[in-house]
Amino acid sequence: MPKPLAEILRPDSLDTYLGQRHLVGENAVLRKSIESGNIPSMILWGPPGVGKTTLALLIAKQLNRVFFTLSAVSSGVKDVRAVIEQAGKAQGDAILFIDEIHRFSKSQQDSLLAAVEKGIITLIGATTENPSFEVISPLLSRCQVYILKELEVEDLVLLLEKAREHVENNSARKITIKENEALLRISGGDARKLLNAFELVTGSQQDTHIEINNAIVLDLIQQNLVLYDKSGEMHYDIISAFIKSVRGSDPNAAVYYLARMIEAGEDAKFIARRLVILAAEDIGNANPNALLLATEGFQAVNLIGMPESRIILSQITTYLACSPKSNAAYMAIGKAQKVVRQTGDLPVPLPLRNAPTKLMKEVGYGKDYKYAHDFPGSFAWQEFLPEKISGTTFYDPGDNAREKEQRTRLKALWKSKYGY
Repeated sequence: MPKPLAEILRPDSLDTYLGQRHLVGENAVLRKSIESGNIPSMILWGPPGVGKTTLALLIAKQLNRVFFTLSAVSSGVKDVRAVIEQAGKAQGDAILFIDEIHRFSKSQQDSLLAAVEKGIITLIGATTENPSFEVISPLLSRCQVYILKELEVEDLVLLLEKAREHVENNSARKITIKENEALLRISGGDARKLLNAFELVTGSQQDTHIEINNAIVLDLIQQNLVLYDKSGEMHYDIISAFIKSVRGSDPNAAVYYLARMIEAGEDAKFIARRLVILAAEDIGNANPNALLLATEGFQAVNLIGMPESRIILSQITTYLACSPKSNAAYMAIGKAQKVVRQTGDLPVPLPLRNAPTKLMKEVGYGKDYKYAHDFPGSFAWQEFLPEKISGTTFYDPGDNAREKEQRTRLKALWKSKYGY
């Protein structure tokens, strides 16, 4: 059976590795560590298809280290101990790569601790999940976390060109990519997904001259969705459809995709965690109870386990889907972070500063601060933002009953200052 393009086109050096310039570009932090020959144990956190496994392989190759690999889906404590025993013979020159380390249980992760601490192995874990949730604290504290980003469009276009050249050079076919938007959109920044789609499109046509356009790509992918899903990428499509259905206030579609995930054996905690995020991001102050219910639901799922957790997940899903929606809180923090990045550390107004020492009080720290509860309605007009960004509005309440009340109150308090 021929190798898939994603395997054939896997880069063989850091110089041919696509993306992640913030980590492995010239003078980047991980690149310097690799070139020094002294790498820490690490967790590579990022979405699928961005090069986590490839990066681990390249590190081992460049450092000429013995390389062991385990999959958290199919390996147990016994497998971990067997690898550690073998790695001990390499006298500290062994790398153990664990794919999907977030699926390792606490006992499996515990079995790694001593070997990592003693330097018997250098651990490289790969995860699509936030390691602070899924990796035990003692192990996480011994690892450096590197965040991998989705590939940029220019990286994907370059990869597509490499794929075209490879197919042309190894067959009697001529390939013209007339349009690439559909391929790029389907990939979602996932290199493996892009190459699988390209391979499907070129493999389905027997002509000596193949022309690829958006219509052909979309038609073939829809007809061959299961075939296209060679590496389980549909998992990410289903969770995406699930979240978008809840956000779109369709409880029927949402509970259908929930059932799809449950029947496929998806981790209930993974689903529950996504719902907690959604409650804050997409419902927010339109219904503050949504976050409370989602958080309690997450705790209940941890306590109860499957199969009963499916009932809890169904309750949370349908409640959130039926709830009024607002992304105002989500947008507010995004706007505020953007301003912080643009303006840096602006001075805090003197009345708001902490004054723990006599000198600080003498130079004006805390002077003229108005304690809100000393005033009618627990409100006193004063400036809270740095002078340079005074009057900047970050929070724009949504068009729903609760946030309309908030807008009315803010307008009454601040008059025209924030434009409410």
